[in-house]
Amino acid sequence: MPNKFTFQATSVADLAKQYDILIVGSGATGLTAALQAKELGASVAIFEKMDKIGGNTTRASSGMNAAETDVQLQHGIVDSYQEFYQDTYRGGGKLNDTDLLQYFASHAALAVDWLASKDIVLDDLTITGGMKLKRTHRPTNMAPIGGFLVTGLLKKVAEQKIPLFTNVHVDKLLQTATKAVTGATISLPDGTTTDIAAKAVILATGGFGANKQLLQKFRPDLAGYETTNQPGATGDGILLAQAAGSGLVDMDQVQVHPTVQQDTDHAYLIGEAVRGEGAILVAANGKRFVNELDTRKNVTNAINQLPAKSAYLILDSHIRQHVKAVDFYDKIGLVKHGATLEELAQTIDVDSKQLAATITSWNQYVATKKDTDFNRSTGMERDISVGPFFAIHIAPAVHYTMGGIKINAKAEVLSEDGTALAGLFAGGEVAGGLHGNNRIGGNSISETVVFGRQAGQQAYKYILGDGIK
Repeated sequence: MPNKFTFQATSVADLAKQYDILIVGSGATGLTAALQAKELGASVAIFEKMDKIGGNTTRASSGMNAAETDVQLQHGIVDSYQEFYQDTYRGGGKLNDTDLLQYFASHAALAVDWLASKDIVLDDLTITGGMKLKRTHRPTNMAPIGGFLVTGLLKKVAEQKIPLFTNVHVDKLLQTATKAVTGATISLPDGTTTDIAAKAVILATGGFGANKQLLQKFRPDLAGYETTNQPGATGDGILLAQAAGSGLVDMDQVQVHPTVQQDTDHAYLIGEAVRGEGAILVAANGKRFVNELDTRKNVTNAINQLPAKSAYLILDSHIRQHVKAVDFYDKIGLVKHGATLEELAQTIDVDSKQLAATITSWNQYVATKKDTDFNRSTGMERDISVGPFFAIHIAPAVHYTMGGIKINAKAEVLSEDGTALAGLFAGGEVAGGLHGNNRIGGNSISETVVFGRQAGQQAYKYILGDGIK
């Protein structure tokens, strides 16, 4: 067997005093931006404040949405990015920034191709809530997308010898008298600070889903919720950009993910692909209560209206074979088992006759492709009939912050009046506006690659003229 890939962060002893482009954050957006800019000929450096690389990307599980891809055609799916646009627009309550959305929808297929050129091949498909067609791309082995993507990108970062420094915090952005960004002040692991000069800076720090103070400020109603976010998702890039003069958008738009296992010390997101491959949700009474593949916002609202404010995902062995993430969930003790449906019902304390009746009805809906209870029309390729059977207890948790830094489709950071801040770019969850009031599952990974590439390209284009003085 080949040796498992291990990435070695760069020693701060190798830190230079100047680079063409500084990238803040080592999730998929930052890694993509760094690779794109390096390919174009820029000298780049990545700064990550945590000791762990990958940010929230490592927690993503379902896949990467894109339309009009060769992969879709190979699976017999004829799609269009206009339909992708419309599904995302509807899913976001028609509050999405249409310029960002147009660029996103029309460039996601190119992003899939770009990844494939890096040997990061996503040639299997699933579906997520709010989408009409299978356009969620994932690897053939159906591995969770996040770890797969970060590992693939890090291999290329290592090959390109791009410096990536961990445990380095960016304290503030350096600017000229005209507000052009010219580098950053950073704190090193030993506590000292230093200024690093650059012709441009790309912010790729993710959202603020793990910052209780910011959540309290913008969404006090969510203060008591658990979060799926890794501890570093504290909105640092938003604060950096704001201090440099940027505008903010949609800061009160915070997505609560409906299916999060919270019975252990940590909250674990149960990816939408579980439902996309055929799982259903039942309440404590054993009955379905929602179209499981409606938008996250609507599924969350339905769960919150239940007396217990929680529910169970129900699946069988056949569905499990199509979602490898379930193996991980099981390994860490999140999955309940039953050789029969009756045994599973007893294990989770749900009425066995009602659960059996629910499954019987659901299997009939799958056979006829008509859900007369909740009008579900996707994720119905297989029924729930092959034992053993499985259940995962879930409840909503804070998952994604749709708001953030104001940018345009060139990934340029904008002031409140819409003018670009020279030398400052941003992409991924740190930027706001793309998703409206609800992010569709599979769109966040697409956003990281689409706007990571765009930020890298536009920052490079900007520095060709040595920046704006």
